[in-house]
Amino acid sequence: MEKEESLPFELYGFYRSSCSGRLRLALNLKGVKYAYKSVDTKNGQQRTSMYKKLNPAGTVPVLIDHRPGFDGASFPITQSVAALEYLEETLPVSFPLLPPASQPLQRAKVRTLVEIVCDFQPVANRRVAKAVAELGYSFESWMKEQSARGLRSFEGTVSETAGKYSVGDVLSLADVCLIPSIWNAKQWGVDLSEFPTIMRIFNEASKHSEVQKAHWSVQPDTPADLAFD
Repeated sequence: MEKEESLPFELYGFYRSSCSGRLRLALNLKGVKYAYKSVDTKNGQQRTSMYKKLNPAGTVPVLIDHRPGFDGASFPITQSVAALEYLEETLPVSFPLLPPASQPLQRAKVRTLVEIVCDFQPVANRRVAKAVAELGYSFESWMKEQSARGLRSFEGTVSETAGKYSVGDVLSLADVCLIPSIWNAKQWGVDLSEFPTIMRIFNEASKHSEVQKAHWSVQPDTPADLAFD
């Protein structure tokens, strides 16, 4: 096994975090080795003073680039989409996740779908659901309703852009952002039969071994009672 410090990237994340899942997917698809550092957001590890020195926002994921010649180690990337774009810009030919610059409309379609996910994901997360629960609304109902609401928007748009995957026949950043949202939607009992295009894309993408390796159930910090073989 390679020494952890020799790996080119370092990823701070949590097995159930959909934003962390995005980075795992992109790194896996690009064939990039990385050191994984678990941040247990259920137990508040993201709020410790030590972690907040790394990321003042107290969120996951955080991506650090340790490659020689890059200054990523001095500037942790603390937003998942910024990290995805950084990987795309510094590893452009290693499983490209954006259409080429010669296809600006296709790139805009990918980015539109990414932004749709980024629009609903912050609302359908534990921090917001906990705050809503304090006002008397069901935590589980909130997560289910907000996930379904966001997926309806994605379904309506992706129906116009999809081929084999979200935009055409090649996996893209749109798929990388969609897939973890489906993992979460399943957790909250969303009726996914409402989203036939999304589920066709998801099922096709899930055939990839690198997508399977990114699944929340097989991460180093997944509790033993939740892990899948």
